[in-house]
Amino acid sequence: MFEVSEKASEEIKRFLDGREGPQFVRILMTEGGWRGPYLVMALDEKRENDEVFTEKGVTFLVDKVLFDRAKPISVGYTESTLGSGYTLKSELIKGVPVGCESNICENCEDARKQGRA
Repeated sequence: MFEVSEKASEEIKRFLDGREGPQFVRILMTEGGWRGPYLVMALDEKRENDEVFTEKGVTFLVDKVLFDRAKPISVGYTESTLGSGYTLKSELIKGVPVGCESNICENCEDARKQGRA
């Protein structure tokens, strides 16, 4: 399942309006360091191994392996006194511990083995 809010699609279309180059929005994963993996967006071209979703006039690309791992994916847009921006929600980090009790950054695997993450 892939969902896009009306506000997110409006903002993306406004961003793409008049731009040259790729008009497809790729959803991809970044490792994120201590935060763990999370999804980000970038402009890109279609690739052979992509799932392609056209929602509310915007075409999104997601690598098939990533989509199977992260689905469902939801793209939203939020505005607040702290600023505005896109939100991407998925099952990608379900079950992944985030943070630890130590003030010193250590290898996450070691922290998990010791029950601190």
